[in-house]
Amino acid sequence: MKGYLDLFDFSQKINYKTEILAGLTVAMTMMPESLSFAILAGFPPLTGLYAAFIMGLVTSVFGGRPGLISGGAGATVIVLVALMKSHGIEYVFAAIALAGVIQMLIGIFKFGKFVRLVPQPVMYGFVNGLAVVIFMSQLEQFKTVVAGESVWLTGTPLYMMTALVLLTIGIILILPRFTKAVPPSLVAIIVVFAIVLGFGLDTKTVRDIAAVSGGFPPFHMPAVPVSLATLEIILPYAVIMAGVGLTEGLLTLNLVDELTGTKGNGNRECIAQGSANILNGFFFGMGGCPMIAQTLVNLSAGARARLSGIIASLTILTIILVGAPVIERVPMAALTGVMIMVAVGTFEWASFRIINKMPKQDVLVGMLVAAITIYLHNLALAVLVGVIISALVFAWESAKRIRAHKSTDENGVRHYRIYGPLFFGSVAAFNEKFEVLTDPKEVIIDFSDSRVADMSGIEALNKITARYQKAGKKVLLKHLSADCRRLLQNADDVIDVNIIEDPTYRVADQ
Repeated sequence: MKGYLDLFDFSQKINYKTEILAGLTVAMTMMPESLSFAILAGFPPLTGLYAAFIMGLVTSVFGGRPGLISGGAGATVIVLVALMKSHGIEYVFAAIALAGVIQMLIGIFKFGKFVRLVPQPVMYGFVNGLAVVIFMSQLEQFKTVVAGESVWLTGTPLYMMTALVLLTIGIILILPRFTKAVPPSLVAIIVVFAIVLGFGLDTKTVRDIAAVSGGFPPFHMPAVPVSLATLEIILPYAVIMAGVGLTEGLLTLNLVDELTGTKGNGNRECIAQGSANILNGFFFGMGGCPMIAQTLVNLSAGARARLSGIIASLTILTIILVGAPVIERVPMAALTGVMIMVAVGTFEWASFRIINKMPKQDVLVGMLVAAITIYLHNLALAVLVGVIISALVFAWESAKRIRAHKSTDENGVRHYRIYGPLFFGSVAAFNEKFEVLTDPKEVIIDFSDSRVADMSGIEALNKITARYQKAGKKVLLKHLSADCRRLLQNADDVIDVNIIEDPTYRVADQ
């Protein structure tokens, strides 16, 4: 419980004005995105706003780090589209609640730390691909629906939309040169809003996406049969949603750690995210996860505490209850301009400067992750593919490092000093190092610069000792570390070898 008290730690320096203004800006950018995702998935529009409120409030108060913004995110919603079409929204709510339970369990059992396995090239590809996706999604605002089909704007509507977007971008770029007292994004939204209202300009507004008025999120028990059959239907969707949400969430947390130079708590974020999704399942929300774009809007506005996220979620609730008539008139051009600048700020431009200094395989991994993110819009799949390829590359490079130094002492004993890890990738090269037929009667294999890493390594030792025993020769293992010796002890039914006593490595005879 102590970790949650930092929200009320008055020893912390909190710039309340910055936090409040940042929260208002985040709310303005989050609302149209949450509405769009809900409509895209075929959900009632208010489920998107309820998710933004619930996710934002719970994770801001109890989440793994200040500054992180959560809401109704497209990555998790897309997972549920097929379930929505096949079984309806009641099963969707049940799947969201179950996904929340899975996420909480992952946090409770401290599995959130595995996000550390994501290599830096994967992070570069993930962030750069995401920046392109954010930018490309804003181009949809330059389209309109004619006879049921989406077509590009032309003529005056196109010129007006372009001019207002450029004005928004110009304010965001220029205002910080004069003052940093207020977030430039919020000023840009207000200025463009005032111009549109003052001159009566006919341009696309939030109202053109969906109505945002409603009541407090109602308690709603998912109307699904409590049975094994129901579990079989919703479990695959819940597992995928939980995985996608945590992948995006923990990667966003790492990104914020890098940007702010502070350290978040991944397991705590998993628990908070899971709790919020459980509430979503019972309070008519479409579920969600941390949102990178809104998090970057929050950070660029100067927010560093939890207050901004709380303000953003309460603002969304207030708009739902009483402020819809005003917010529905906010021009989409202003919000589009803000999100375009977020895309520009998200892109890791530094990756271009170091691309010629990176190993070729890292460059390939980064480009592949970015391509999957852009073309499939599946961030979790992109990261998973990147991690797998990076792991395979690492295994291949490590496998090539295994070497053996051969020598014979004055007693005629043959010594093989092994360098590099013995694991599944290096087994073949390891077996080629030994000259069983021509070696003397006694052989010592020295692991002072190596270690047995897995069952494949144990099996390799088993096979090489069997070859020497078949040839009537004795094999001894030397300088095995404690973890390697434990592996061999656990596999004593598989392999029977002698280990030389060595006080330095604290191993005993067998």
